[in-house]
Amino acid sequence: MDNNYYDPGDLRKFGKISEWAPELGEKFFDYYNSVFQEGALSAREKSLIALAVAHVVKCPYCIDAYTKDGLQRGITKEEMMEAVHAGAAIESGATLVHGVQMMNKYNKLSM
Repeated sequence: MDNNYYDPGDLRKFGKISEWAPELGEKFFDYYNSVFQEGALSAREKSLIALAVAHVVKCPYCIDAYTKDGLQRGITKEEMMEAVHAGAAIESGATLVHGVQMMNKYNKLSM
């Protein structure tokens, strides 16, 4: 038996989060399902965004879910990887721009 912290089978149990807080669970799933409906962005575009964000927040369940969703929507592996790189670039940039804060603090303290 594999001894993994994340059990891929747990993804199928996601709906059960409503069992211990039915009202909140229902509100969450209503919202979640509404977000991914066609709108100004297509469901396909939203799936790519979700895949990129899944990588940035490092959620293996979301990565599995939105890789599968993307395949079902005809998203190619190249498009998926490009989305992952876009997310990685934003995450890296967000980390690096905080370097300005460090630089400002260093300059202030070293005067």
